Amino acid sequence: MYSKTLYAGWADMDFNSHMANTAYLDKSADVRQKFLAEHGFPIEEFARQRIGPVVRKDELEYFAEVGLQEEITITYQLAGHAPDGSRFLLRHEIFRADGKLAARVTSAGGWLDLNARKLIAPPPELLAAMNLLEHTADFIELPSSLKPPAAGQSPAPPPARQTDPQSERPQDRPNSA
Repeated sequence: MYSKTLYAGWADMDFNSHMANTAYLDKSADVRQKFLAEHGFPIEEFARQRIGPVVRKDELEYFAEVGLQEEITITYQLAGHAPDGSRFLLRHEIFRADGKLAARVTSAGGWLDLNARKLIAPPPELLAAMNLLEHTADFIELPSSLKPPAAGQSPAPPPARQTDPQSERPQDRPNSA
């Protein structure tokens, strides 16, 4: 199973001196981006292809507190996937150094064409990378986000993508899924 060990830093703490809810989401996104970079999709590749991950829903469950400078291990698994890869359900579990489960993050999302601003199926090499993730015990098959062509019509070709990262506008940067 893919995992990374991180630390709960000063900026991750809330008023109650434990890890803040947004810090769990941020650490989970960091682990996702690290996995993608290690499997051929660093942020520069997303920018070049003009696609990006987009999270549509996050669910966060808490089980134990995490304190300042505490070591945490964050796992990354696939909890659901459309066969074409256009939708995904991601699962992260955050464990303290003592092995106790501190939190579970489940995120639903897809892949966004940054030019057309529509959900798309990922390119084959990105789909292959995502398929390397271990499946959760409750893995489900999701429906595609792509609309089937009307009867008698052939599928429309995908929109042409701008591949020059210099032309990227700040609002077109991929989300941290």
